[in-house]
Amino acid sequence: MSDNNIAGQAVLAAIAELLPVLRDRVRDAEQARRIPAESMTALQQIGFFKLLQPHRYGGYETHPVTFYTAVQQLASACGSTGWVASVLGVPPWNVALFDVAAQDEVWGADADTRICSSYALSGTATPVDGGYRLSGRWGFASGCDHATWALLGGRVVDNGEVVDSCTFLVPLSDYTVKDVWDAVGLCGSGSNDLIVENMFVPAHRALSSVAVNKCETPGHAVNDSPLYRIPFGSIHTSAITAPIIGMARGAYQAHLDHQRHRVRAALPGEATKDSGFTGDPFQNDPFALVRIAEAASDIDAAWLQLTHNIGEVYAKAEAGLPIAPIDRLRVRRDQVRGTERAITAVDRMFENSGGRALAPDSTIQRFWRDAHAGRAHAANDPERMYRMFGAAELSAPQRPVAAQGQNS
Repeated sequence: MSDNNIAGQAVLAAIAELLPVLRDRVRDAEQARRIPAESMTALQQIGFFKLLQPHRYGGYETHPVTFYTAVQQLASACGSTGWVASVLGVPPWNVALFDVAAQDEVWGADADTRICSSYALSGTATPVDGGYRLSGRWGFASGCDHATWALLGGRVVDNGEVVDSCTFLVPLSDYTVKDVWDAVGLCGSGSNDLIVENMFVPAHRALSSVAVNKCETPGHAVNDSPLYRIPFGSIHTSAITAPIIGMARGAYQAHLDHQRHRVRAALPGEATKDSGFTGDPFQNDPFALVRIAEAASDIDAAWLQLTHNIGEVYAKAEAGLPIAPIDRLRVRRDQVRGTERAITAVDRMFENSGGRALAPDSTIQRFWRDAHAGRAHAANDPERMYRMFGAAELSAPQRPVAAQGQNS
C-alpha cells in the first residue's frame, strides 16, 4: 500500500471514532449557524484537510475516492459538518493548480491554512499592471468563518468586454465576511457572503478557466500527480454530491432505528385484517419494508456510480491518457443523478416515518432539511446535464454494442 493510501486509511479510521462526537454537536452547530471550532480542530488534527493537498506542502495527495468516502462518513453523522468539510477540503486541490508563488503564499508559513470558496462568477476584475482590480459580492461561502483565504470566481472585463473568467485567490485581509446565513437546511454551514471592494490581486493569484478546462495550469509544473490531472468539473461537483449521499445514509440509519420500535396506529373503523391499520409493528408492514429496500438501493446506486466514475477518470490520469469530453459528461450525468437518487431515498424514508419525525429533535427531519438544502446547489442541475450528455452521445460516431453498454 502506498504512503498516500496509508495516510488516507488512517484519516478514515480517525473519522470513524469522531462520528459519535459530531452527532452530539449537531444541535450546537445549528444554533450557532456554523460548525463548532472544536470540530474543525479535530478534522485538522486527524489530517482530513490534507487529503487533497500537495505533498510539497505536507499533504497526502490521496485518491479522490478516499476523500469522498471521508466526506460521506462525516455527513452521515452531521449534514452541516460533512458539507463544510467537503467544500473546505476541495480548495487545497484547486490551489495546487495555481502558480507556485500563490501556493507558497497560502501554505509556505502554515501548511494547515484553510481556504473557502464561492466559484460563481459574481465578481468583476479589471486588468491593471501586474494583476487585476477585483470587486464583487459572493454568496454561499460555506465554512468561511474557518478560513483565512478564499477562492472567488469573476469575469475579466477589459474596455467593456468580457475577455476571460478566472478564479481569484484572495486573503482574508482583502475581503469582508457578511453574516447572512439563516436557512432551513444546512443550518450549521455558515454559508455567508464575501465582499471585495476594488482590491488588487496579483497575476499569480488568478487562474484562468481556459487553463483549468484544458487541465494545463501553472501548478502542474510542481504538482504533476494524477490527482491534479482530473478535470475541475469532476472533482468539485462530486464533492457536492458526496455529502448529500452521506446525509441519505444518515437518514437511512435513523429511519431503521425509528421503525424498529414503531407501531402502526389503528384508526377507528379501519382496523381490519386487510386494511393495514392493525396496530402491528412496522417490521410486519410489507409496504414499509419495500420502501426501505428502495431507499437502500437508490443510495447504493448513487455511491457506486460516483465512485466508479471518479475511479475511471483517475485511472486515465494515472496512465497519462486524455480524459475525453464524454468522460467528463458521464461524471456529471451520474453526479446529478446521484443527488436525485439520494433525495428520493430521503423523501421516501421521511414520508414513511410518521408524524413523530416532524419533532425538532428528530434526526430524520434534520437530514431531510440538510439534503434538500444541498440539492439547491448550482452543481445539481439534472436537466441541463442530461441534455448535454444526450446531445454528446447522439453526435458521437456510432460505437459497437459492447462499447455502448460499457459507457452507458
